[in-house]
Amino acid sequence: MKSLFISCIVFLCFQACGQRPKDAAQANIPMKDLPHSEAEWKAKLTPDEYYILRQKGTERPFTGKFLMHSEKGVYTCRGCGAHLFSSNSKFDAHCGWPSFDKEIKAGVIKETVDNSLGMRRIEITCGKCGGHLGHVFDDGPTETGLRYCVNSVSLSFEASK
Repeated sequence: MKSLFISCIVFLCFQACGQRPKDAAQANIPMKDLPHSEAEWKAKLTPDEYYILRQKGTERPFTGKFLMHSEKGVYTCRGCGAHLFSSNSKFDAHCGWPSFDKEIKAGVIKETVDNSLGMRRIEITCGKCGGHLGHVFDDGPTETGLRYCVNSVSLSFEASK
């Protein structure tokens, strides 16, 4: 019985690892058109975008173009165009970076434990291209209790029509 259970677990793990991300088709760029190497990403992105999206950098606080942005629309991934956040979920957290209380659709943001800099945080990346966006914290003031703290450089914006 134990070996059957282990076989099922192994099978499920390999099945899950081989699947495409659920929301990959919702972005503007098809999966096949995404850069495949870091050299291709470096050619596609500006130096600041590459530093943040691919090398997990952070822009200086209170400098990002979307910090005080209040236009209605959708915030997208700068790397691949995936829809990440609605302007309806944006709020001013007074932390120096654009903040949102929920992703636009479950699964478009991937969360990973980040133990760098001597602390435990949850890194957020684009579920489609893997680009680093920032971190999520459980100290948000809205009903979700979440604060997705995002680098402006990792975002683009599509205004509502």
